Amino acid sequence: MKYMKTVFLSFLVILVSMNFTIKDVPTSLHFVVKHPKIENKKTPIVILLHGLGSNEKDLFSFADQLPGNYLVISARAPYVQGHDSYAWYNLHFSEGKPIYDAKQAEDSRKLILKFIEELKQKFTFDHEQVYLCGFSQGGIMAYSVGLINPDKVKGIAIMSGRMLDETKQLINKEKVKSLKVFISHGTEDPVLGIHYAREAKQFLKTLGITSKYTEHKEVHTINQLMLKELIEWLNKK
Repeated sequence: MKYMKTVFLSFLVILVSMNFTIKDVPTSLHFVVKHPKIENKKTPIVILLHGLGSNEKDLFSFADQLPGNYLVISARAPYVQGHDSYAWYNLHFSEGKPIYDAKQAEDSRKLILKFIEELKQKFTFDHEQVYLCGFSQGGIMAYSVGLINPDKVKGIAIMSGRMLDETKQLINKEKVKSLKVFISHGTEDPVLGIHYAREAKQFLKTLGITSKYTEHKEVHTINQLMLKELIEWLNKK
């Protein structure tokens, strides 16, 4: 009997150790998390992707306002710009126009996909209910991940972003049709002009995607009305 108890206790230790290992596996991206009120296999997840020069705390500032049934993850981009300042890819204006590092952008797309798989090992959520919400450069990354890998995400929310030409060239038009897309942009945006949002809307139509699209008399930001519309979109999913 004593032997049986020892074996049973050893088995429990192994189970606990396995669970600890799975839940505490390291991830490719640093992040902060807001847990849902109830966390189960039907829980949807929204991953927030910040803009150039910001960090994971930026979009996470409105995490408490997002639907309470969502697991909310806010990720930090991999490339350091400065103190608490990060980017999904480097950008410079040395030639009088914005020049971006296409390789870094592609590497970040792959890194986000890897991060999604790692999150599946750390948290309980519905793997068919993965949403990305990105602002500015984070919106660019959300476009890239969602349009190139629609099998990995159900929907993308683009806040003041744009679509890279490289992204358009890698889209499978048949697989992408089921992707849900939300676009919100300021008509007075001096960083990424409103034409980027309008062009993306029209391009998506050629793919058979009708996006939830809104414009606001606003600059490069997310105001309360934009946030309200985002929340409504997430609630309808």
